[in-house]
Amino acid sequence: MAPEIHMTGPMCLIENTNGELVANPEALKILSAITQPVVVVAIVGLYRTGKSYLMNKLAGKNKGFSLGSTVKSHTKGIWMWCVPHPKKPEHTLVLLDTEGLGDVKKGDNQNDSWIFALAVLLSSTFVYNSMGTINQQAMDQLYYVTELTHRIRSKSSPDENENEVEDSADFVSFFPDFVWTLRDFSLDLEADGQPLTADEYLEYSLKLTQGTSEKDKNFNLPRLCIRKFFPKKKCFVFDLPIHHRKLAQLEKLQDEELDPEFVQQVADFCSYIFSNSKTKTLSGGIQVNGPRLESLVLTYIDAISRGDLPCMENAVLALAQIENSAAVQKAIAHYDQQMGQKVQLPTETLQELLDLHRVSEREATEVFMKNSFKDVDHLFQKKLAAQLDKKRDDFCKQNQEASSDRCSALLQVIFSPLEEEVKAGIYSKPGGYRLFIQKLQDLEKKYYEEPRKGIQAEEILQTYLKSKESVTDAILQTDQILTEKEKEIEVERVKAESAQASAKMVEEMQIKYQQMMEEKEKSYQEHVKQLTEKMERERAQLLEEQEKTLTSKLQEQARLLKERCQGESTQLQNEIQKLQKTLKKKTKRYMSHKLKI
Repeated sequence: MAPEIHMTGPMCLIENTNGELVANPEALKILSAITQPVVVVAIVGLYRTGKSYLMNKLAGKNKGFSLGSTVKSHTKGIWMWCVPHPKKPEHTLVLLDTEGLGDVKKGDNQNDSWIFALAVLLSSTFVYNSMGTINQQAMDQLYYVTELTHRIRSKSSPDENENEVEDSADFVSFFPDFVWTLRDFSLDLEADGQPLTADEYLEYSLKLTQGTSEKDKNFNLPRLCIRKFFPKKKCFVFDLPIHHRKLAQLEKLQDEELDPEFVQQVADFCSYIFSNSKTKTLSGGIQVNGPRLESLVLTYIDAISRGDLPCMENAVLALAQIENSAAVQKAIAHYDQQMGQKVQLPTETLQELLDLHRVSEREATEVFMKNSFKDVDHLFQKKLAAQLDKKRDDFCKQNQEASSDRCSALLQVIFSPLEEEVKAGIYSKPGGYRLFIQKLQDLEKKYYEEPRKGIQAEEILQTYLKSKESVTDAILQTDQILTEKEKEIEVERVKAESAQASAKMVEEMQIKYQQMMEEKEKSYQEHVKQLTEKMERERAQLLEEQEKTLTSKLQEQARLLKERCQGESTQLQNEIQKLQKTLKKKTKRYMSHKLKI
């Protein structure tokens, strides 16, 4: 976590007042300063089940999140505590403690469902905390998971032939890992007389019944949702920590005052969370840091307040808009810094400036590629390319102006003595023209020897000489030593030199134009090259994500077939076919995509 971030205790992240969810600006400000990747662990469960105790332990403290000691739900909304990750250097652990579900004073479950959905959307590890065993009552209390398909969308525009159930097949790609913590567990872990691990107990509890009645469907629904939505599942059981009468003082008690078995179980839970909880990641392998988590909170809360469903794709696109705009600014800032350090105007040649531009442009584009994602239709890259083109053209203009200023100043210094001599009539005498031409050629040579005149050197000189043609001609015509024939020959010589100089300037302009055209093509090719490389990386990431989703679905189908739940297996098979089609479609689109800048 950034050194300036130091949370001594939790802070409300999402306030819940009279059923309205509002993000807390102070908490968002803390998130915005966390530049490290975040591991987000959220815990939900019925109120008064001891969620906050576990979260305090994950924070390495006995106190922090409010435990409460009455039947009143203490935590309102979602509270956040950001601490340095104990096992992942350069990562921040963000703990989210939610208000207890099922508080009778709220009157309805609408608010609880949103709290549940937000905890799923924001976390990378989702902990569900309950009391006692996993029985039907516990499953009934977890009906919030069955609401997720009505609370969350994965895509902004589902296919016309795709319903909500099929859309839920995409959830597995971005849903967090699922951990079920069972508190005050007093039974032996066994089934059919065989001992079980906690994980095996969870799998056993999630088995479906094979009936088709309404009762059977209600029995299967929460179990099926957990199996479908959460590909990675873990279970922990906790003994009663101490005598019931002392539970209210749990946060005040030291570990040595608690049941040793419970203390070890809590230590095992914390160790697992620290070692196995993943960095919060969005579709495309985009790691979430503090500002990105802030953006997700705002996007989801805004959607809920408008009466819309929080949408993962929309959240990613909204985040991309913010970050891609910032990526353009970072790229331009890098370009400005590099050019400011490398370029000294005027450059001797145009190519020298263009070479410096191309190196800085390539680095700037790399900065953009590193900091951007989901750049739909490459709009932001095109914006960057346009700005870099303008920067190049501005530098060329500044280079031209700097060269003109330098050359004009040089001409003033070098030729002003000659102009004074002309005014004094030194060359208005017999033989004066030869002396004038010799002096003019000597001064031209001196001018050419001066370094770093830049690209306007020839044009400025020829413009100056052209402006002095009348003076030269006057000296020529008044020189009585020269014959009329010699004067005619000299006039023709001057015209030929002038024409030759003009032709040279035209040639130089054509060369500059060609260099600019070649530079634009090289710039375009560089953008295409870097975009192609990035698209290939994104394609590989997409294939990996789709492959994981497909593998998870196939494994679940195998388990369902083993349990002989044919109806659910058929539905899952449809989801698998849909995923396979999507995989082929996206792969084909990535392979055939062309950059148009």
